[in-house]
Amino acid sequence: MDSITATTCTAEQRIVIESFLGGGDHRTLADDVLDGLTRPFKELPPKHFYDAVGAELFDQICDLPEYYPTRCERAILEERSAEIVARTGAAELVELGSGTAAKTRLLLAAMHEAGTLDRYVPIDVTESMVRASAQRLVEEFDGLRVHGIVGDFERHLGHVPAPVADRPRIVAFLGGTIGNFTPGSRRRYLRTLSALLGPDDFLLFGTDLVKDPAIIEAAYDDAAGVTAAFNRNVLTVLNRELDANFEPDAYDHVAFFDRDREWIEMRLRARRPQRVLVGQLGLRLTFAAGEELRTEISAKFTPERIRGDLAAAGMELVDSLTDQDGLFALNLARVRD
Repeated sequence: MDSITATTCTAEQRIVIESFLGGGDHRTLADDVLDGLTRPFKELPPKHFYDAVGAELFDQICDLPEYYPTRCERAILEERSAEIVARTGAAELVELGSGTAAKTRLLLAAMHEAGTLDRYVPIDVTESMVRASAQRLVEEFDGLRVHGIVGDFERHLGHVPAPVADRPRIVAFLGGTIGNFTPGSRRRYLRTLSALLGPDDFLLFGTDLVKDPAIIEAAYDDAAGVTAAFNRNVLTVLNRELDANFEPDAYDHVAFFDRDREWIEMRLRARRPQRVLVGQLGLRLTFAAGEELRTEISAKFTPERIRGDLAAAGMELVDSLTDQDGLFALNLARVRD
């Protein structure tokens, strides 16, 4: 994979951005379509939701009264960031899927207040977002260095820079994104993350907790229909990027909690028979009336599941911090001795 490095000569040259998205990365969507839409049960990974329109819709979802995860996680960080920093002594924060770093700023502020803050390593596929947040943060926090990585947090972890010598770091995976992995994939990814941790380092990750299914389902099927628009937008992405001819309005948004697997699923259900051409791939697809395309799973966790997943990855739970209603948890873990 090619690496393109640029250094911004502002704030004492404290920003370095590296891009590891090479010329072949546009194939990811095509490969996922060829793999997922030709199966007997069609599915796509949720990472393709987030084009510019999808990201804007998700920001709207986070402000909806039904959607509690973002609100709860932010409340935990507002209340407990100083405690997390005091417990870890962290001087560096590595963030997977950093986005705008809106919630992460609370951790960085606590590290700055404690006098330990040295470096922030954001990882995100959107270069403009990595650059903008880096510039904003070095202006806000004196002495902060930012080493941004433009890449996929599944495929490019090998490019995370070595930690600052003898300084603990936190690897943060916020937002409950770990729940988008199936159980086996989730444990494999946690093992990959454990390789980033030294004996004094910590993993901080968000998990949505098992609760009344009605609360969960409402969060993924809001009354205003914003989540439905977000879900259908993935078909617009396929139309634009792969010259497909999906009719997004011909599919119903479906969200339900699977009580056996304890995860929520989002699907798109064809209202009538559909014939679809994905032009760039020369792929012809058919959907029967009522046939569904799964676009996301989001696992919900119990304390036992969290501990079990960590143990399978060679880690142990240090603490689990929840919001006052017990809806969401931020988990602090480290590699087992």
